[in-house]
Amino acid sequence: MFKYGTSYNLALDKFLLWRDFFKVRVHPEFYSLYKPGCFSEVSMEFSKRSREVALEITRAISESLGLEPNYIHDAMNMERGIQMLAANYYPPCPQPEHAIGIPHHTDHGLVTLLIQNKMNGLQVEHNGKWLTVDGPANGFFVNLADQMQILTNGKYKSVMHRATVNNKATRISIAIPHGPSVDTIVAPAPELLEKEGQAPKYLAMNYKEYIQLQQSEKNYMKSTFDHIRA
Repeated sequence: MFKYGTSYNLALDKFLLWRDFFKVRVHPEFYSLYKPGCFSEVSMEFSKRSREVALEITRAISESLGLEPNYIHDAMNMERGIQMLAANYYPPCPQPEHAIGIPHHTDHGLVTLLIQNKMNGLQVEHNGKWLTVDGPANGFFVNLADQMQILTNGKYKSVMHRATVNNKATRISIAIPHGPSVDTIVAPAPELLEKEGQAPKYLAMNYKEYIQLQQSEKNYMKSTFDHIRA
């Protein structure tokens, strides 16, 4: 699975999308560009190492919830889970006040790792305001995503975020989303509900169907959670 494209000069709510990108699946099947010649080897190694980081994060979250360390890994069938590698290129924009790199959204998976060059542009929503993320040098910024919010019954929140552009310098970011297997039925963890004495806040839904719903035209830039609240 491979996808690439450009978002230049597309009208969207009075804003222009301003981005070149490619996106490729790297797990459970590994796909790659053929050029440049070294890309396949480098991207495979990078994907394997970043996957180790993501799985360690899921283990830490499981333990923080009082569950077994591999609970999320096993319940979400992450051995067959979807992992993507996406690269975004945002050149200087002559009118950044009229453009956006990526509109506001939440990621549909479990956890996304993000790195960027020294040009900040990632913003997260907090208490109704957009805050620019000062990303760690040579480190990952971690976004929690929709299936993590569903699985934890809202204890861990999916992060609303967007990418902005500037008129000074190019911004480059690499995102590595990790999710369940496409056939996994995701619902609030029964063990967690029992432990916390809670009712489920979200309906169970097949992960593939959730992705299709989130990416449907009628749901563009809207919260998919509105369709699955219990």
